[in-house]
Amino acid sequence: MNPDLACLQPYPFEKLAALKQGIEAPRHLDHIALYIGEPKHPTPSLISDALIAHLHQLSVYPTTRGTLELRERIAQWLNRRFRLAGIDPESQILPVNGTREALFAFAQALIERTSEPLVLMPNPCYQIYEGAALLAGAEPYYLACRKVNGFIPDFDAVDSATWNRCQLLYICSPGNPTGAVFDQATLVRLIELAHQHNFVIASDECYSEIYLDESNPPPGLLQAAAAMGNHDFSRCMVFHSLSKRSNAPGLRSGFVAGDAALIKGFLTYRTYHGCAMSLATQNASIAAWGDERHVLENRRLYREKFAAVGEILGDVMELDQQTAGFYLWPQTPIYDQEFARRLFAEEHLTVLPGSFLSRDIEGFDPGANRIRMALVPSLEVCINAANRIRRLIQRL
Repeated sequence: MNPDLACLQPYPFEKLAALKQGIEAPRHLDHIALYIGEPKHPTPSLISDALIAHLHQLSVYPTTRGTLELRERIAQWLNRRFRLAGIDPESQILPVNGTREALFAFAQALIERTSEPLVLMPNPCYQIYEGAALLAGAEPYYLACRKVNGFIPDFDAVDSATWNRCQLLYICSPGNPTGAVFDQATLVRLIELAHQHNFVIASDECYSEIYLDESNPPPGLLQAAAAMGNHDFSRCMVFHSLSKRSNAPGLRSGFVAGDAALIKGFLTYRTYHGCAMSLATQNASIAAWGDERHVLENRRLYREKFAAVGEILGDVMELDQQTAGFYLWPQTPIYDQEFARRLFAEEHLTVLPGSFLSRDIEGFDPGANRIRMALVPSLEVCINAANRIRRLIQRL
């Protein structure tokens, strides 16, 4: 087996299962799961109807590039959402089976192993970034997301030697688990650094369509590139998905877009990898990317939950101002793993300890004494969960 497999840490949910091992939760309480970012709002019927209507196409091999109709629909959405002058559906867009597999595979296609490469990533982060770096033969380099910087890494603190070894920078905006949003000036600065030091930016934007202020959507990497005159999107790749935007995590549908040269190389990799999207899924995706009504309703439901949970917990937990995403990232009154263990043992409620998403670097762990709460269940269930958390805190 590949010896790099031994470098991988257990996945956060494996650690969580071990933490809960042997605990008998209160049977009189229904279990509430806030630990996983799996949307629970209904998948819009326009998506399922399109999927069913094209099931007959399961008899046809799909191409890795996807249909031109899908790529054109994605281009229309990108141009409208991020105010682009025009993105080429022929050379700058590639459908993928969700962002998870694409974020992982992109590092395998990109990293040149012979020069001690670094892959920079936020800390805490989606663990796929770390695993992708390790299995591509690179060394992960962790950038702490501290509250003092609004949970955005302090990129100015990275020295030139580190940037020179960097081949790939993963960013996530809105952030998982923090919800932090990169402003356009920060994105522009990162693009300038990428050209100066010869690295590529992989921007995970799968939460970009979940935000609280309808008048202030999070900016994207391609939007920043276009604003600075980089209309070729050189050194920029964005990753988008229908999982969160359209409540369709089981559809496994998303896309990458950006630098045409990077898309070309990634297409070659994916052709050998054998991960083409079925035509039925492509047609369901065409329907999803063409509709915004269900996305507006999705945001409304999350706004209700954030407001209700904040009302219950705001005076007993430090809830940092949330502007995007569907996670809360609050501080805990005791060690995060013990707090999560007691929530399960005493309230039959599962949250994810922040330290399961972060790495202790030189004695500092930016996830310690925080938990990630995914406000994905119904409003009623989220209110119930908030009341249970409040009860535990009052007992501590």
